[in-house]
Amino acid sequence: MKNLPNILTVLRMILALVFVVLMTQRGLTAMILAAVVFLIASLTDFYDGYLAKKKNLISNFGAIMDPIADKFLILIAFFIFVQMRIIPGWMFLLIFLREVLVTASRLKALRKGRVLSAEKAGKWKTVSQIAVIYLILLFIVLRETNYFLSWSDQILQGWSWGIHLVMLVTVFLTVFSGLSYFRNYRKFFYAQ
Repeated sequence: MKNLPNILTVLRMILALVFVVLMTQRGLTAMILAAVVFLIASLTDFYDGYLAKKKNLISNFGAIMDPIADKFLILIAFFIFVQMRIIPGWMFLLIFLREVLVTASRLKALRKGRVLSAEKAGKWKTVSQIAVIYLILLFIVLRETNYFLSWSDQILQGWSWGIHLVMLVTVFLTVFSGLSYFRNYRKFFYAQ
């Protein structure tokens, strides 16, 4: 039980790699499995943090690897969607920059003995990122079914616009939460 949060963190990294392999395959079964793997990986993100805090199982490994595993899972999904031409590259780039900068600053603070906790804007950002990834995975799964063959151009365009709109909201929340994070912790960064 003592290492369960850390085991879940490592499992999330492994599941992210399994997700990549499944997303490179073709067919309905691979896409459904990819969606299920992403769901399980997302749940490990919730449960490792929950267990670590509730049972006081916080470790140096978890403090460092948990945010890295979280960002790896999210960023790999968005990168794959760019490769599949579902989302534009500039959206991925903004999300990538925010996640890397915030995570790097948190790890730097952690090395100095300071924990820079997530803010409400960051939590909303995470919810929106996971929600849009599920939406895109649903679209990909539906696209692999026979039902897709009967879709009109209007339906396809509707899905495309819907994904684009939700991605715009997600990118906005991602950038906003990053700016808010650095503004709220500016005293800590200026003091270095």
